[in-house]
Amino acid sequence: MPADDYTTEHWPTEIRLRKQEKILEIDFDDGSRFALPAELLRVESPSAEVQGHGPGQRTLIAGRRHVGIMAVEPVGNYAVRLKFDDLHDTGIFSWRYLYNLGREKDRVWQAYLDALAERGLSRDP
Repeated sequence: MPADDYTTEHWPTEIRLRKQEKILEIDFDDGSRFALPAELLRVESPSAEVQGHGPGQRTLIAGRRHVGIMAVEPVGNYAVRLKFDDLHDTGIFSWRYLYNLGREKDRVWQAYLDALAERGLSRDP
């Protein structure tokens, strides 16, 4: 990720992990509130495993309908690392990334569902 991806206009005021519901809730200082499903966070992880190391290298992750988040760990004052129960833990989710994902959640989710359908893949393991 370019260094600019770690700067932010909006700071989180509260982060709540609802493990049973598999939801990460984030409140930001501008009043925005987002409830992000673990599955969406996993398949949109900013890690190299998902995003690749350059243009056109993105990997479509299927079979994560039931993934959960085991832990949320702070990374400096600019991000969190999410530890998923499928043992993925290499994504650093900056405040900017989480804010933008929250704002674009419906569009990103639909694009993910469309990509799975195009490739004949499933959300189920």
